[in-house]
Amino acid sequence: MKGNKEISSSVISRLPRYYRFLCELYNNGLKRISSKELAEIMGLTASQIRQDFNCFGGFGQQGYGYNIEQLIEEFAAILGLNELKTAILIGAGNLGRAVASQMSFEDKGFKLIGIFDCDPLYKGIKIRDIPISGDDSITEFCKGNEPDMAVLCLPADKAPDMVDLLVSLGIKSFWNFSHYDIHRKYPELNVANVHLSDSLMTLSFIIKNSTSGDNND
Repeated sequence: MKGNKEISSSVISRLPRYYRFLCELYNNGLKRISSKELAEIMGLTASQIRQDFNCFGGFGQQGYGYNIEQLIEEFAAILGLNELKTAILIGAGNLGRAVASQMSFEDKGFKLIGIFDCDPLYKGIKIRDIPISGDDSITEFCKGNEPDMAVLCLPADKAPDMVDLLVSLGIKSFWNFSHYDIHRKYPELNVANVHLSDSLMTLSFIIKNSTSGDNND
């Protein structure tokens, strides 16, 4: 990272998108790209891309553009994708099973090592060759394996006690699919909140406002 400069949250939020687009371009056979070309593909400006990249050292060569393979390697290192962190998933209901089975954790910098649920009907069922364990075994598992992160696929009313337990066991990072506001009690933790309903409501707003003009004569 360039110096000790603090990187803004807006730049950080764009990093995964840069990585995803660059991987797609490379897989399609492209080896080199200019900031202008990348901007057109991503719907940004060339100036914005150069400013973002300069936060981490630049990477480009004047008159040449960017080597896509090199950029992918640089962004993988910046995002920490080359160093797998261990993760556990709490809540093996419909959402939890979908996340556990469909998400490519290893490509995103994590290795899923444990899945837990309070429902005894799920106990022993395997997802990605990981047997679902009862949540009464979380303490012992965490003490033995020291996971870096927990994925919460719990109802909001079940999340507070679980978060308290996990924090007491040393977990400081959460991928939070529940609607529980972890930062209200633990502002120092690393939390990425995922509210699927928010994105759906945002789409509803966009549709409403994109069609409202058609109803006005």
